Amino acid sequence: MLKKYRTIEKDGQYELDIKKSRFICHVKRVDNEDEALEFIAAVKKEHGKANHNCSAYMIGDHDEIQRAHDDGEPSGTAGVPMLEVLKKKELKNVAVVVTRYFGGVKLGAGGLIRAYGNAVSKTVEEIGLVEGNLQIEIQATIEYPLLGKVENQLRGSTYTIKEILYTDKVTVICLVNEEEKESFYADMIEWVSDQVVFQEGPTSYYESKISL
Repeated sequence: MLKKYRTIEKDGQYELDIKKSRFICHVKRVDNEDEALEFIAAVKKEHGKANHNCSAYMIGDHDEIQRAHDDGEPSGTAGVPMLEVLKKKELKNVAVVVTRYFGGVKLGAGGLIRAYGNAVSKTVEEIGLVEGNLQIEIQATIEYPLLGKVENQLRGSTYTIKEILYTDKVTVICLVNEEEKESFYADMIEWVSDQVVFQEGPTSYYESKISL
């Protein structure tokens, strides 16, 4: 499993007008190639009267599946520059379709490459990106007088407080990167002079927004 990945925050679309042509970029998270193809087909059906519905997608932990389609635009002027944006931004499991309604002004090969690439870049900027980290959930149960110190230390660290449970004692539930697990245990023990009981929970990906 990957320790971390980057992808879009949510599905969405964004529209640009370039020399009277409308470029509508649609992006979607996908888990496999079948989902990507279904998404592309759905956009093509919705925009059946458009001049072009160019597409690209990148799927797999190691980007094993990469596809680019120009849908009638000159070869290499649409799908490839769209795919290059996904590569440059290191986005995992994302499909993108750029719909073009021709406005009467030809852009030339260079203009098309810029237009399709910019459409994807602008859309990703508008929608936002997230980074998913493989983290383990660890419960640390302590006495109430230790909570203030523990909270302060955690908020100044790379560990994340997911939740705090208040019963006869306090249980601080933390999200810890897999490679930092042993460091977390050592730090907690030091902060509370070994007055802590740990319990490990599930390991899964937790996403946080990336500042662009």
